[in-house]
Amino acid sequence: ERCQHLSRIPCFVVVGFLGAGKTTLVNRLLNTSESKIGVIENEAGKVSLDDRLIRATATPEAPTIVVSGGCVCCKVRGDLVSGLVELA
Repeated sequence: ERCQHLSRIPCFVVVGFLGAGKTTLVNRLLNTSESKIGVIENEAGKVSLDDRLIRATATPEAPTIVVSGGCVCCKVRGDLVSGLVELA
C-alpha cells in the first residue's frame, strides 16, 4: 500500500545446484537482452568467482551487486535491500 506510486519492474530469480548453469544463463541474458538488466548475486562461497565472470561479460550499464554471507532472507537481508535500492 505504501509503494503504490512506484512502478513495478520484472525480476528473475535464478537458483540451482553448483554447476547447473546459472552463471551461463545470466551471461546469456546480459548479452542478448535489449532491456536494462541489473544483477544481484548472492555469493555463498568463500571465493567470489561468479561475479567476476558476470562482470567480464556485462556491459558497463549493467550494474552487478554482490551480497555474501549465506541466506539472502536471513543473514544478508540488509545487503539485499541495499542492493535493490542501488539498482532502483
